[in-house]
Amino acid sequence: MYPVGRSSPRIALRELALEDVDAVLAIYGSPEATEHLSFEPRSREEVAKMVTRSIGSASATPRIEYALAVIEQATNELIGLGRLAADPHQQRGATLGFALRPSAWGVGYGVEMVRLLLSLGFDDLGLHRIWGARSPLNDASAKTMAVVGMVEEGVIREHVLKAGRWRDSVVHAILDREWQSTTSA
Repeated sequence: MYPVGRSSPRIALRELALEDVDAVLAIYGSPEATEHLSFEPRSREEVAKMVTRSIGSASATPRIEYALAVIEQATNELIGLGRLAADPHQQRGATLGFALRPSAWGVGYGVEMVRLLLSLGFDDLGLHRIWGARSPLNDASAKTMAVVGMVEEGVIREHVLKAGRWRDSVVHAILDREWQSTTSA
């Protein structure tokens, strides 16, 4: 499926473009924005490589990764990134990831973004299960995933090595029938 274009009244998902590197750097290069992510802040060169790789993977057949820009409709600015990637360990399953620029935190964009990603996965791609992992200290992510109907399933112990220390990850997931019940209510 290319190109992806999904929107809500306040945000839209679109394919990444080379011109997005600096806006992505404002997220992935930020110590604040990456505090609970699984990696250290990235350099401009690392972000440029990631954007280029994501653009290339968008045209792969079959497409197994959807790395998408999150655009604020009112300003047309890139404020976040959302990602769905096929999980090779489960049939019709995918992992979910999301990040927002710190200036876009606290106003509900995370919930809207995750709902758009879940809709893409379930409604367009026919997935059965979508899961994501978060830092145990990331309360905002926990709340976002709970609001959209994702269920906390458990902890993967010492799953991420960051800043020389092992960190656990908390797993949340949602099934297609659970998604359908949240959208039909």
